[in-house]
Amino acid sequence: MKNILMVISGPSGVGKGTIVKKILERREDVVASVSCTTRSPRKGEVDGKDYFFLSREEFLKRKEEGDFLECDEHFGNFYGTPMSFVKETLKERSVILEIDVVGALNAKRIFPESVLVMILPPSVEELKKRLSGRRSETEEEIENRLKRLDYELEKKELYDYAVVNDELEVSVKQIEEIIDQEKIKESEKI
Repeated sequence: MKNILMVISGPSGVGKGTIVKKILERREDVVASVSCTTRSPRKGEVDGKDYFFLSREEFLKRKEEGDFLECDEHFGNFYGTPMSFVKETLKERSVILEIDVVGALNAKRIFPESVLVMILPPSVEELKKRLSGRRSETEEEIENRLKRLDYELEKKELYDYAVVNDELEVSVKQIEEIIDQEKIKESEKI
């Protein structure tokens, strides 16, 4: 079957990272792209595994050189997906990008065959609870992330799929089914 580029995005705290982690634990035919960022590592994050942590100067230099499939600035930090990683990996396996809405739409523009999946919270109240439970942001940072919620949700109509992350196992299974369907669909185009 042909490999696919799947882009997963959704509001902060919705569970994107947890879903992607579960998929990667179960499937050898899928790999996650490692994005570059200028933000500081959170507790437990490893350079080259969770993100490539770059200086602002290095990031901007690579952006200037056209080294990103997509990149954007959020909350004062830059994030970007290295183009070379995606192209090389698609030769062997499918790639999942866990990126924001702006990046997802840019990726779709550059790779029209990419599959966009938006992860949605069961409710705004649940999302607030999840963000507070992470204990990795200040109250002000949580409020800034929630202010972006309406913008992100408005873009869901531009996505190929929307999955409500109410029960983790159900959400993971739904995304695995999407991967299988899309790989079959791409293979039939050949």
